[in-house]
Amino acid sequence: MSLQHTRPRTGGAVGPGPQRTRPPRVRPPNRRRRPRLPAWTATLTWKAAAFITVMCCALAAMLGALVHVSVTRQTVDQAREKALSRLEDVTTRYETGEPLGPWGQLDPPGLPEQLRALALGGQRGTVVSEYEGDPTMWAAGPADGRAIAVRVDYSLSAETITNLDRAILGSSVLAIGATLLVGAFSVSRVTRRLHLTAQVARRIGAGDLDARVNDPRTKDPSCPEDEVATVSGALDTMASALQEKLLNEQRFTADVAHELRTPLTGLSAAAELLPPGRPSELVQDRVRTMRALTEDLLEISRLDAGGETVDLDIHDLAPLAERVVRPVRAAGSETELRIVRQARVETDKRRLERVLNNLITNAHTHGGPPVVVTVDGAEVSVRDHGGGYPAYLLERGPQRFRTESGGKGHGLGLTIAVGQAAVIGAELTFADAPDGGAVARLRLPEYVHLNDAPPMTDGTPDSPDKRA
Repeated sequence: MSLQHTRPRTGGAVGPGPQRTRPPRVRPPNRRRRPRLPAWTATLTWKAAAFITVMCCALAAMLGALVHVSVTRQTVDQAREKALSRLEDVTTRYETGEPLGPWGQLDPPGLPEQLRALALGGQRGTVVSEYEGDPTMWAAGPADGRAIAVRVDYSLSAETITNLDRAILGSSVLAIGATLLVGAFSVSRVTRRLHLTAQVARRIGAGDLDARVNDPRTKDPSCPEDEVATVSGALDTMASALQEKLLNEQRFTADVAHELRTPLTGLSAAAELLPPGRPSELVQDRVRTMRALTEDLLEISRLDAGGETVDLDIHDLAPLAERVVRPVRAAGSETELRIVRQARVETDKRRLERVLNNLITNAHTHGGPPVVVTVDGAEVSVRDHGGGYPAYLLERGPQRFRTESGGKGHGLGLTIAVGQAAVIGAELTFADAPDGGAVARLRLPEYVHLNDAPPMTDGTPDSPDKRA
């Protein structure tokens, strides 16, 4: 109900002395940890939708409030002018002794007390209140120590304001929903392009140097580029430059290795013609080392090119491991083979033997005896009892031409082992043993025959074999 009337830190030296005990530190009470929000709340789409919703709600509330206040004030002013006009007419009739008419009354029973007190005080005023359950605009003024008042039906004006509020609320909800849908669609287009760019970047990081975003906005010079197109174009340019650089390095490595094979073959033949003795042995040993390095470089260049083909077959893992360990034992190296559980694997025998031989050779070269080769199902572990792997190897994997153990080697053995393991679909990991030493674990795809597997219960007909 509205009423309106018209008037006319510190430090110290440490020295010898008795030892003092410090008072226990009082820990502050445990604070409740804030609950972590779901992962989807960190996405750009959700943030943009929340921002658009908040801004639309704020804008709708502000505009709705302005329209409501303006229309309400206009409606109340119209009703007030009508009531005051009737009050003026009734007051004139009262002063001339004429009948007050159907609208005027002296001291009506339903007159609000605030307005009655204002009229008895000699002032005129208006107020909106309920009379017999209906909204009513009252106008009252003084009349010989009494209050003369008129009332105007305010139901239609109140209904108009109520309908306006409902229209404002409905239109605001529709506007917010439409704006949210349009905004979510626009943002989702941007986020899809960002996800595509991130996916291409991950593919490049995984080794697919041919992956490109190929945003059409970067192809047409007349088409303006947005920020996402700029990032996509920069990623494509970086990938092209990186691919060209790596291909040049691969071609250089392969060319150098091929060019070295011919003179090394001649040098090896010439070294065999030298008279027996210590100089001849040194020359032949260096020639063998150079030939091994050349073959390793050629193998790495083939692995980098990604053109390796595998000859998969089913093999028992334990005999393969024993076949690799046997010549190492014959050479006098202390190597132990442990068979925990037999298993059959689907692999390329030649490449698997190459991986195991490189792991065992690296363990003897850079680790400490004894070297233990353990076959546990489809997993083979090679452990030595030396000082463990260097920190850089555990963090980033083997690196070419880098060794820190002080032993002989050129750092290509483990690099080749990792590459060949990836070719045959195996997982090779490196770790330090808790009680000392280095451990390399090779996990292979295990072959499971259906006769040894649990029976199927979904009604699907059995196939001759199952590979896992």
